[in-house]
Amino acid sequence: MIDPLFFGEDLGAGSNKLYGAHGGIQIQAVVASDTGQQVSQLLGFRNRKPPMKVSIGGMNFYVGPGAHDWGRAIENLDYERMTGVPETRAVMYGILSRYMQQFGTIELPVNLIVGLPLEVLSGDQAAINAENVKRWLMGEHEWSTNGQEYAIKIEDVKVTSQPSGALFDYLLDDDGQFIPQHRAHFNQEMGIISIGFNTLELLTVNDRTVVQAMTAGRTLGVRRLLELLNGDNLHTLGELDTKLRSSKLDIRQAMPVWAREITGQIEKTWGNRWRRFSQLIIVGGGAILLRNMLVERFSGKVHIPDDPVISISRGLYKLAKQQANRRKT
Repeated sequence: MIDPLFFGEDLGAGSNKLYGAHGGIQIQAVVASDTGQQVSQLLGFRNRKPPMKVSIGGMNFYVGPGAHDWGRAIENLDYERMTGVPETRAVMYGILSRYMQQFGTIELPVNLIVGLPLEVLSGDQAAINAENVKRWLMGEHEWSTNGQEYAIKIEDVKVTSQPSGALFDYLLDDDGQFIPQHRAHFNQEMGIISIGFNTLELLTVNDRTVVQAMTAGRTLGVRRLLELLNGDNLHTLGELDTKLRSSKLDIRQAMPVWAREITGQIEKTWGNRWRRFSQLIIVGGGAILLRNMLVERFSGKVHIPDDPVISISRGLYKLAKQQANRRKT
């Protein structure tokens, strides 16, 4: 029997993150449909290289930084995008293309563990939502990127929450084995804060069990910071996010307001009970923006990974390796 390739996949609203045996990559989840009306050859202007173009079944999309400068912006940030709408497929195929360009063609079957927001995995629709994600990801996939044809087969998909990936990134090494000095924390009470583009996620685990009353997800991620800066709706969120990533966005006035919204939601969910935690793990792009404030607020408890953006997908990959190891034994 041929062993499959294992990947951790973080379907983030701001960027898609993929982690495999060769390491992790990310692609900004900015998408625009190709209108076919680009202007070129203008004297006195610089020619800019177009973004990645992904073609799926006759539809063409620009993906990544600058996509909104080249086509009609698509910014659907509701949870339906998790169910395989065309723009989500474009981002997914874009990151798979980039992974294969960097590390070689994927010829073996793929097993995925996918991280989803807590709200998608909560309530009466949780099982249906998870099944919908699995349905579009499973099976044969064919597409082209910048004219190059690609194909893969995904034979197995499992889903879990995004903050769970951060937890297993902390607990496990790249072979899926427990890190000795971290293992004991899994039997104690731990907190995970994930501040992504769309959501703030709070997960509490005690003795390997989720504490439901201290676990919540809210739409308060980096998107909220950008909305504070975009009061007149002069820009798309993708345009502002691109500026933020390149340090070309002045966020000084909006940061204190957004930071208070973040800490207010944490206070509402946890109160002072975070003081009981053996460890507090903080990940996501917001962990970079709010690092100093969060470290000071949760003095002595905070662990921020070396790469807080890729941490979730890396942890999901480690979890996939751990489960594979258990099946073999």
